[in-house]
Amino acid sequence: MGIIILFIFSFILPKAFNIVKLLLLLLGTLTVLDTIILFSAKTGVKGIRSLPEKFSNGDKNAVRLTIGNYYTFPVFVKIIDEIPEQFQVRNFSITRKLEPSSTNELEYQLRPVDRGEYYFGALNIYVTSIFGLIARRFTYDDQAMVPTYPSFIQLRKYDLMAISNNLTQYGIKKIRKIGHTMEFEQIKEYVSGDDLRTINWKATAKRNQLMVNQFQDEKSQPVYSIIDKGRVMKMPFDGLTLLDYAINAALVMSNVALKKQDKAGILAFSKKVENIVVAERRTSQMNLILETLYNVSTDFFESDYSRLYADVKRNITHRSLILLYTNFETLDSLHRQLPYLKAIAKNHLLVVIFFKNTELDTLINEPAETVQQAYDKVIAEKFAFEKRLIVSELQKYGIQSILTSPQDLTIDTINKYLEIKARGLL
Repeated sequence: MGIIILFIFSFILPKAFNIVKLLLLLLGTLTVLDTIILFSAKTGVKGIRSLPEKFSNGDKNAVRLTIGNYYTFPVFVKIIDEIPEQFQVRNFSITRKLEPSSTNELEYQLRPVDRGEYYFGALNIYVTSIFGLIARRFTYDDQAMVPTYPSFIQLRKYDLMAISNNLTQYGIKKIRKIGHTMEFEQIKEYVSGDDLRTINWKATAKRNQLMVNQFQDEKSQPVYSIIDKGRVMKMPFDGLTLLDYAINAALVMSNVALKKQDKAGILAFSKKVENIVVAERRTSQMNLILETLYNVSTDFFESDYSRLYADVKRNITHRSLILLYTNFETLDSLHRQLPYLKAIAKNHLLVVIFFKNTELDTLINEPAETVQQAYDKVIAEKFAFEKRLIVSELQKYGIQSILTSPQDLTIDTINKYLEIKARGLL
């Protein structure tokens, strides 16, 4: 039996060895051929990265790639772009098949969550032929820096609605006009649809026909967005900090105020008051506000409300609408600052804007199945209730407030502004 097996191996092995040698020779030939065809052209594939002038913080921003295949045969490419380190993307790649002598437009999106400078590295393209044995790398040194600004994409969205007076979209409420401002414009003849409460009876008696008073909305009222940049605003939500949500909302709110013929201004504070833009209606105001908000950053200190009150009293001399973006977690934290808020509210219409803890909502809505979960749920309900108590406490002293989730901040702030305008509260 052993002799038979030995005979079979002595017959098969030489043939198998010859087959292996033939396959290795074929593989070597194909590898050489693959190398020749890939390296025959000086510029086989060319790549160009097109970047926007600036990124919009918290939004998806498009990065476009133009890849040209100068080979006379189809190739497969693997594109590895050196994305800025802030995105922490370790495995980014795009694979495509490119037809011969063709140009392809590709696009991917990046969502920054921090303002500042973002540096791109090289654009690397690995090319293989249909054999796939050799990859040739093309590197294009497209190093570039893109600054990330507060959300101008969100700004443009609401800008179009403000121009068209179509601010009822995206959940923005339509507020019924109540009463009139005291800025009298003229007396005119009554037409169907005029408010009967505006009838001027003396003019009606003189003209022997119905005459009404026409009022003009008060304009050019100062609207200040005041941003707390202390450590309480560093809490993250969906990648962005509460500070960045406030900055994005302040940018949009300033633009809406300007479109409504009011003056817009901003300032930020923590240990001291900084980043001041005086409320004006000049054409360059929005650009000035955008550049100022770009440079707002937290210093991780406890915010000094006494310093804020002193600066507001000294620098904001006309009665203004003040939108204060901050965050109070407990009633005790509010009580420490309440004397200064009350003092500001004596001379201005103050709206305190602070945030719901959306993670608490998740705990509250989930059924408790263990003792620990029941305990966590009770604590979450206590903190959520305390947030509502803060609203009641502010209302007690005539201070208006907005308790909102971070994603609804901009909409809720615009709603409150429109309500104040409609009711003539300022």
